[in-house]
Amino acid sequence: MAALIPLTNTPRDYAWGTIDGVARTLGWAPTGGPEAELWLGAHPLSPSEPAVSAGQPAWHDLAAWEQQSGTALPYLLKLLSAASPLSLQAHPTPEQAAEGFAREEAAGIPLTARERNYKDPNAKPELIVAVDDGFEALCGFRQVAETLALIDALAQASDDPAPLQAWRDAAARGVRDGFIWLLSGAPEVDAAVAAATATAAAHPDDFELIARLAGEYPGDPGILVAQTLNHVTLAAGESLWLPAGNIHAYLRGTGVELMGPSDNVLRGGLTPKHVDRDELQKVLDFTPGPASHLLPVVVSPNVASYRPASMPSGAGVDFELLLVTGDATVTTGSAAIALAVEGSFTIVTDGVDAAAARGAIVFVDAPAALRVAGSGRLFIATGV
Repeated sequence: MAALIPLTNTPRDYAWGTIDGVARTLGWAPTGGPEAELWLGAHPLSPSEPAVSAGQPAWHDLAAWEQQSGTALPYLLKLLSAASPLSLQAHPTPEQAAEGFAREEAAGIPLTARERNYKDPNAKPELIVAVDDGFEALCGFRQVAETLALIDALAQASDDPAPLQAWRDAAARGVRDGFIWLLSGAPEVDAAVAAATATAAAHPDDFELIARLAGEYPGDPGILVAQTLNHVTLAAGESLWLPAGNIHAYLRGTGVELMGPSDNVLRGGLTPKHVDRDELQKVLDFTPGPASHLLPVVVSPNVASYRPASMPSGAGVDFELLLVTGDATVTTGSAAIALAVEGSFTIVTDGVDAAAARGAIVFVDAPAALRVAGSGRLFIATGV
């Protein structure tokens, strides 16, 4: 029999977070500081805890619940609120994560070391669903012709286009060669960044993204890497799928993320954190193409499913995110976590019930058939 246990956690205060971002979305008391991410799951860096209203279960957080129950959650759920860009990044495959973690463990690199790439042996495929209109992101490499057209437009508008030619030559050789050149540290890269930044400052309406990124990370080659990626803006309910190897960055907005239970991130710029160019190149998928939008699947009245398995690269991913908007019955494939971002619901299973008004988080500690009554938006993370 499943239990319904209210959860809570403290938002992560990363510098790129929106001031009171989590509180504003969930109706919580504001902290007055950046609230970047709320982690809902068992990851040891920030495991969720029972709320005061939960009484005193036999475990003090979900990491302890995993140990006591012998059950591992196949996902980590997050509420993300970004006021400024996150780093350009990609995540490894399961095989790459296991090998990289073992290699760094054998080398004796502390888990807290700045140069540590692999914090755990797990993969981190992820999806994100926009909570509000205007969620902005970079997602995957775009076609070379699009990048060349942008460089040509910059050169035409520039007072000194010569430094941009080296970038154009590298980009014309293909996605991989262009990317490797941008992260090479060559003086010509710095010159191209400076030329593009100066041009964008003179023509901010034409090159808004360059100007914005240069304001956040002056001189960073990631400013130009970002121009080789698909730039998308999501409406509420629209979603992106970020499989292993996909280079991406969230630029601004609020979304619900569901991912593998991992914190393995290989960064490629727009960050003061460690950038391991060689390791990043090992995990990247350099195939150009459109951004990988994940379309929700209507599974029953008032229930939509964001299923990674509906994408070729999501085969074998063992989690999905459900969105409940009204009265419904939902069957979970594992222990589940429900997060209400709008409206008010009641969740009932096996004769027990839990209120889930806006801002509530409810842990369902075993696979269950849930009867949900109410209206609004209730996200439910579950294994499959």
